[in-house]
Amino acid sequence: MTRRDFITLLGGAAAAWPLAVQAQQSERMRRIGLLMGVADDREGQARVTALKQGLQELGWTDGRNIQIETRFGGGDAGRIRAHAAELVALAPDVLVANTTPVVRAVRQATSSIPIVVAAVGDPVEQGFVSSLAHPGGNITGFAFIGFQMVGKWLEMLKEAAPGVSRAILMFNPDTAPIYYVYLRSFEAEPRSIAVEVAEAPVRNTAEIEEAIAKLGREPGGGLIVPSDAFTVLHHQLLIRLAQQHRLPAVYAYRTFVAQGALMSYGPDVYDVFRRSASYVDRILKGAKPADLPVQQPTKFELAVNLKTARALGLTIPEPFLQHADEVIE
Repeated sequence: MTRRDFITLLGGAAAAWPLAVQAQQSERMRRIGLLMGVADDREGQARVTALKQGLQELGWTDGRNIQIETRFGGGDAGRIRAHAAELVALAPDVLVANTTPVVRAVRQATSSIPIVVAAVGDPVEQGFVSSLAHPGGNITGFAFIGFQMVGKWLEMLKEAAPGVSRAILMFNPDTAPIYYVYLRSFEAEPRSIAVEVAEAPVRNTAEIEEAIAKLGREPGGGLIVPSDAFTVLHHQLLIRLAQQHRLPAVYAYRTFVAQGALMSYGPDVYDVFRRSASYVDRILKGAKPADLPVQQPTKFELAVNLKTARALGLTIPEPFLQHADEVIE
């Protein structure tokens, strides 16, 4: 090899070094902490899968260029706080938080690690962000529902079951305190539906059974089960008790209808988790949470179970069914 050839070869190799180093840096393993407020069951795993699918579409694969540390709180406040401290101690590049107690816990545990909320009700009202357009701080993400949903649930419950004259909004005030605010906001709104609505705070299965039994003792009762880690955890019990006491009920999640719930209306929670991956991606690429506006749900679904309707003696109006995304015969 001549001296000129050697210098040319050396120069070409040197020019390639920065590209090689850049490729190595871009492919370094990034760590994501994922804390779910729900249980490690089929529903919880489906949400995690949706997030991972969204990440994979953006080029992030668990075990290749990201490592996802996943924890499930199962609606238990103590467990959630412990998992939040554990994940923060791992110093991840970004945290993904699902449900109000989780966001509260990770917010208390860190003010520096970026946090992406996934399917959390009204983060502005709950004080997690300054505004939707300008979150400020280290938190941003994807909201789930607003107080207007209370009116939509009541409207659909009355349309599907015209005999409903009183309804309860059931939630756990420890895991979903926002519903106190939502109900007050709803009561302040003028409305044409003549249905009395009351809150039904429950903290354990005994209180669930007592509240539903009380509602079912008199005719005209209806049940609204909003999104809440506690009611998600106990949704099968709620569905069974509603059927047992012959109560028309509306839920937030479409998947419950396939399990015997009368109907559901709400955002596609899996879509919200998939979309949340886009903010994880942007933060891993250098974006700051304060510069990413909180996004609202874009895809809502109505599902109806006609078998359950027949068991309750209900005839669902045809126009109502025509608007449904899914009708289970």
